[in-house]
Amino acid sequence: MASRLPLRLQTRTAVESLWCHTPPSFLAPILASLHLHFSTTSSLGWNIRQLKKRKQVHRDEYTLRQVKARRDANLSRQAVLKEQKAKELGDPIRGIPTPFVESFDTEVPQEIKQDPSAVSLEAVKANPDTPPPSPAYASEEKHLDHGIKHEELARSLEFSRYLTRPLPPPSSTISDPDQEAQAHERWEKRDASATEAVQRIVSLTNASSKHRTKKNTERIIETFGRHNTDHILKPKGPAVVKHNPLIPPQVPTPRIGPDTGSSEVQIGILTAKIRVLADRYEGPNRNDKVNKRNLRLLLHRRQKLLAYMERKERGSERWQRMISTLGLTPACWKGEIAVQ
Repeated sequence: MASRLPLRLQTRTAVESLWCHTPPSFLAPILASLHLHFSTTSSLGWNIRQLKKRKQVHRDEYTLRQVKARRDANLSRQAVLKEQKAKELGDPIRGIPTPFVESFDTEVPQEIKQDPSAVSLEAVKANPDTPPPSPAYASEEKHLDHGIKHEELARSLEFSRYLTRPLPPPSSTISDPDQEAQAHERWEKRDASATEAVQRIVSLTNASSKHRTKKNTERIIETFGRHNTDHILKPKGPAVVKHNPLIPPQVPTPRIGPDTGSSEVQIGILTAKIRVLADRYEGPNRNDKVNKRNLRLLLHRRQKLLAYMERKERGSERWQRMISTLGLTPACWKGEIAVQ
């Protein structure tokens, strides 16, 4: 009756029986033939490692010191080259600080923290006629919120002052000078309080980060929009294309309204948003994973636009002006961008 054991178990059983009943000298041919049925990869790797160790043992100390010195010199040279390459490429997130990029914080004022005790409810109740202190002074700012200009604000305040001014008495015989002086004083206080409130409302210092980014976006559109730069900058050089007399030349389509979709405008808007997220991520919010992901997405989107514009513009005047104004370095569109 044939055995139902697997072939490997049958072979192991046969070897054990031979080892128990046969002298070891007779087992050499059998074990050599059985060795072919098993894998030799692990033993081969073990033998190679042993040979390498023996080779290193038989080396003299001078040769080993030379090998270590060459290895250390190679590693130090690689570190120097890596640092030099990183310095040439620049910062992939912020680039080089320029006056236009720094004006995102100066011309559009940032939020200023106030003393909480000065604007508390108790302080307001103690002085109900005096508004709490505020760092917002719309008359001293260059840009205002909600799309309002300084001329419009001054004209509106003057018109409201004219409408709220107390009317003179119909007859001077029945008027009381003391009452008129008190009424005029109360009106002056109300007008000053209302003017202060309006200036705080339209001030960008009290505005949200979204409104400040919107104002910077408007400045970027006016700076890089092709509705303004087409009259100043030279177009890119023509490509080497054979002219076909059967195809009529293309006539450029006139622009309607401001340019908001060109590559340089989008790159400028992304740079302003990246600056806001980088300032927030590098501060106390180091563990903000959501903003870290948003920052990485904006960096990669700007990288794609920069690579596209570099390929299409071919080093034109428009490309050079955008790079120098925004302070972008080759690291912004070359290589890998990692947010640590």
